Amino acid sequence: MQNTASSSALIPVAEYFKLLSEVSRLQILNCLRSGAMNVTEISEATGLGQANLSKHLKILTQAGILSRQPVGVSVYYEINDPLIFELCELVCDRLSDRIQQQAEEIKQLKTLHSPH
Repeated sequence: MQNTASSSALIPVAEYFKLLSEVSRLQILNCLRSGAMNVTEISEATGLGQANLSKHLKILTQAGILSRQPVGVSVYYEINDPLIFELCELVCDRLSDRIQQQAEEIKQLKTLHSPH
């Protein structure tokens, strides 16, 4: 029974990672890193169309990653959970390390196969 409990406890974790598995959402988060923006500004910065952007903003807001503030006729979105950037940086650093390691391995292979 404990295994079932731990599996169900992992569902929200999987859902959180699923939110971050969409390139458009990562673009939005990266764009909002510098501060709050309205939909027009986010659209211009990301190149995403209005309908597509609205869909992703709604998903990120419902998940609590973004907050939404009406200001006059505009609505401004901002990062609600700045820890999201630490998570992204960990992943980016890991990917960078892996790419560097692969480059080093390729370099070593080239030296093995090059004529002396």
